[in-house]
Amino acid sequence: MAGMSPLFRRRAPQTPGTPETAENPQASAHSENHVVTLIRKPGCHLCDDAQLVVDKVCAELGVPWEEKDITEDRALHDQYWEQIPVVLVDGRQHTFWRVNEERLRKALTEQSK
Repeated sequence: MAGMSPLFRRRAPQTPGTPETAENPQASAHSENHVVTLIRKPGCHLCDDAQLVVDKVCAELGVPWEEKDITEDRALHDQYWEQIPVVLVDGRQHTFWRVNEERLRKALTEQSK
């Protein structure tokens, strides 16, 4: 879709390999249903903390995630600069500043409406 905002374009998961294994029974079809976007900036300790949570939960569930740097995207900067880190689930704002692991897991395991 040529007119689609880069914010909503999917990229490959951050971690290589197939998450659905016998070692990871929580991984399921969630990877096809959701995508998580972490909006951050360099040198942000809250962003580093958020990335750890996003990476952990997404790896456990087999959900792809991407990160966007607000210093490289003026529109994201203008929209989110006071809130970073910001986590989007399927292009909609899920949270900002601090990421709650259980809340993110719940958002990713609930059926799409």
